[in-house]
Amino acid sequence: MHLVYPAVLAALLFCAGLYGVLARRNAILVLMSVELMLNAVNLNLVAFDVWLRDTLHAGQALTLFTITIAAAEIGIGLAIVLLVHRNRGTSDVDKLTGLADTGDEPDADSAAASIPATTDNPADTAADQALHARGQSA
Repeated sequence: MHLVYPAVLAALLFCAGLYGVLARRNAILVLMSVELMLNAVNLNLVAFDVWLRDTLHAGQALTLFTITIAAAEIGIGLAIVLLVHRNRGTSDVDKLTGLADTGDEPDADSAAASIPATTDNPADTAADQALHARGQSA
C-alpha cells in the first residue's frame, strides 16, 4: 500500500478542519472542525500502522483511544455549548469572550469592606455592619 494516498487525504481533512476552526464563529461548528482534525490524525495513525506492519498494532490501539477521548470531548463540549446558549442566547464564539464579570456590581466582600464599622464590638459581622449602615436591624 502506498502511504501517499492516506497521507494526502489526512492532510486535506486536517486543513479543512483547521479552516473550520479559524473561520467559523458557531461553537458547534468549531467542535465539529476539531473532530475533523482528530479524524485526520486517526487516519495517519492507522496508515502508518499498516505501512510499518507493526505486530503490536500500536497505531490502531492509539486510534481507538483517540476515538474514545474524542467522544467524551464532543459530549462535554456540546453540553457546555448548550448551557452557554441557554444562558447567553448565542453560541457565537466572538460574543462569548467576555464571560468574566464586567464589574458593574460589586461583590459582597468589597461592599462589606467599604462599610465603616459602626460599633466597637468585634462580634459584628460584615452582614450586620451592612444592615446597620442601611438603618435596619437583624
